[in-house]
Formats: sequence, C-alpha cells, structure tokens
Amino acid sequence: MNAPASRFFGATEPVRYVGPESDAELAYHWYDKNRVIAGRTMAEHLRFAVCYWHSLCWPGGDPFGGETFLRPWMHGVDPMAMAKTKADVAFDLFRLLDVPFFTFHDVDAAPEGANLTEQASNVSAICDVFEAKMEETGLKLLWGTANLFSNRRYMAGAATNPDPDVFAYAAGQVRIALEATKRLGGANYVLWGGREGYETLLNTDMKRELDQFGRFLAMVAEHKHKIGFDGPLLIEPKPREPTKHQYDFDVATVYGFLERYDLLADVKVNIEQNHALLAGHTFDHEVMLANALGIFGSIDINRGDALLGWDTDQFAMDVGELTLVLHEILKGGGFTTGGMNFDAKVRRQSIDPDDLLFAHVGSIDACARALINASAMLEKGTLERPRAERYAGWESAEGKAILAGERSLADVADRAIAEKLDPKPCSGRQERLEGLVMRSL
Repeated sequence: MNAPASRFFGATEPVRYVGPESDAELAYHWYDKNRVIAGRTMAEHLRFAVCYWHSLCWPGGDPFGGETFLRPWMHGVDPMAMAKTKADVAFDLFRLLDVPFFTFHDVDAAPEGANLTEQASNVSAICDVFEAKMEETGLKLLWGTANLFSNRRYMAGAATNPDPDVFAYAAGQVRIALEATKRLGGANYVLWGGREGYETLLNTDMKRELDQFGRFLAMVAEHKHKIGFDGPLLIEPKPREPTKHQYDFDVATVYGFLERYDLLADVKVNIEQNHALLAGHTFDHEVMLANALGIFGSIDINRGDALLGWDTDQFAMDVGELTLVLHEILKGGGFTTGGMNFDAKVRRQSIDPDDLLFAHVGSIDACARALINASAMLEKGTLERPRAERYAGWESAEGKAILAGERSLADVADRAIAEKLDPKPCSGRQERLEGLVMRSL
C-alpha cells in the first residue's frame, strides 16, 4: 500500500525485523514474522490486530482532563470526510506496523448518525473504503463489534435495559455491525457488554435482565446463521467499570451463563489482561480456564497498572506474564479464528504520532519474545512434566475408573478401608517451578 498524500506519522517505511543485537529503535528485535516456531510462523501464531478505537479514536482525555492528542481527523464539520481521513491514517498505521489484522467498533469507523437508517448508510460507505484498502493491502479483519455503551440511551445497559425499545435499538446496531463484519470477511464478531450490569440492586430485577441478555445473544446467534457468518461470537469478560457489577464478570461466570442459555455452540470468550486483574485473577488463569472449558476464542493484549484500580489499557510489555499466557495458548492448540488484538492506548502525555508506532512495536516484540520462551518451555516440558508427575495417580487404572463413573462413593471408601490407605502429602515445589520459569525467560 502506498503512503497517503497527507502524512500523519514521521516514519515512512514499514517496521522491519533487525534482530536482538541491533540498536535500531523503531524496529522489531524479536518479531520475525516468517520465523517458524512449533510448525507455524510467528505471524500465524500471534495473529496481531490493531484496534481502531484506542489507536484512532481516543482523544487522550481522562476523568480529570480533556483531549491532549488533537488528532486532525477529530476536528471538522463533515463527519464522513473525517471518517475517511481517519481510515487513511489507520491503514497507514497498519502498513507501517506490517500487521495482518485490524478490529473496529461501528461508531469508531463511521459516524453514528441520527438513527439506524443513517447509521447503516454510514457504515456501508466506510465498508466501501475498507474493502478497497483491504484489497490493496491484503489486510484482514479479525473482528468487528458494535458500541452499545457510549450513547446515553445505553446508560442502563443495552440488552439488559428496562426499556424494550433500547433493546430493539441495540439489536439494530448489532445487525448492522454483524453484517458489515461478514461483508468484510471478519473472522469473529465480539459482543462486549460494557453496561450489561447494574449500579444498585434497589432498582434491578436481576433474573429479568439475565433472561433479556440470554435472549439477545440467542437472537444474534440466530442471525449469524441466517446470514451465513461462519466465525464464532465472542463475549469479553469484565467484572466492573463502568457498572458496579457486570453480568460477564469473568470466564467462569460467562461459561455458566452460556450453559444456562444454551449458547455454548456459538459463543466463546475474548479475554483481556486488565479485565482479568479487575476480577481478581491473573491473565494466564483466565486463558487456562477458558481452554479447560472449551470456550477459548481470542485475547485483547494489554496490561493494567497494579497501583490503579481501573482499566488503564496500557501496552503489554511484561515478557514473564506474556510467556505464561502464551504457554497456555500453545498448550491449548493455539489460535484458530482468534488472535492478539492491541486493545491498548498510549498514555495521554504521549502526544507524538510516532508514539503509536513505538507502543505497538514494543508490545509486539514482547509477545514475540514470550512466544519463543513459551514454545521452548513446552518442548522441554518445563511445566508439563512436573504437572504430569503431580497427577500421575489419576492415570492409574483405579484413578481412571473413578473419573469414568465406574466406582461409587461406597466403592472408593471401601477400598480406602480395605487397603488401609494412609496417603502422604507431596511437595508442590512452587519455588522450584518459579525458578524454572525465570530461567526460561
């Protein structure tokens, strides 16, 4: 893809791999997209995607101050013209980073419009732009989604709103965004319930709201099949913020919800580090659990700040944490339709355009280095061999018979009595394993 006539970034050439020994700053030192690891290239393993909203739409504001970035496409009198300028800058960003995917919300990419008819027209016009640029560059869409949380109509939720007209409007938005995602060849469709929760139980009928949420997702799944969209629907777990308590609290909660409303065939999860921390978990915990429950889909790659109790969406740079996450992803078979979406934003003081490039490059390299570590750990059995030893008893004939339902409680208890069992505890060897991981980094 050629650079746009009116440039935004200072860099002009795509970021290239130079190797870990180089001192070049705006370059990949670990991410060699064509390097084969465990049977796939790095690009195939990591499936990087740049998100539209934080990278192109966030103005740099926070609860105590307004915009700091002053992006030129955010200031003008013609919303569609600004949207097209934003698309030019976006695809130049994708070109410079040399990533295979992008992601977007409906209202990030196109003006919201005064009603659903106008919104559908705006989204369709931007899809025309996207299609041309995707054809030119070979870039693909990892997933699309609808913003059902920013507009004031959604202050009490979208699917869980007490007003069925709001539910209906949300359905219209999702239909537009889902059909646009299919049109653009998206691999997945995400439903982030940003306000699907409650502020106080004093005015909340929780069972009714859960039933509404379940029916909404069922309707989306029905429409997905009707239009022939082959990718999975993804729910993004998050415990709180902006609501006091959100119904998609964590992976375990989402699994129970999907089981209750018979949605497991169509819906998986999109996991984010920052959300895992807010739920009181670690990133690798949520990925391991999603794989164990068979609902792992994709991840948003960012990090939170341990000193702040809210969603800071910083770029992920912790190679140790990422190594454990990628270890679980690789152990589970790796991504299928999912990938690593940079749902991250530069700090509001990082006002230079090229700060967007440096942020993505640093995080891409951290993920690549973590992939190398994780693959080596799996090949050596660094964690899997001790885990297998710890649970070896369950691989015995008796252990397998218990799990297969071939023994009753009385059978198991009688054996314990007859054999005068006196099991002795074994060390969990936590510190030893922590040392092994440390030496693998």
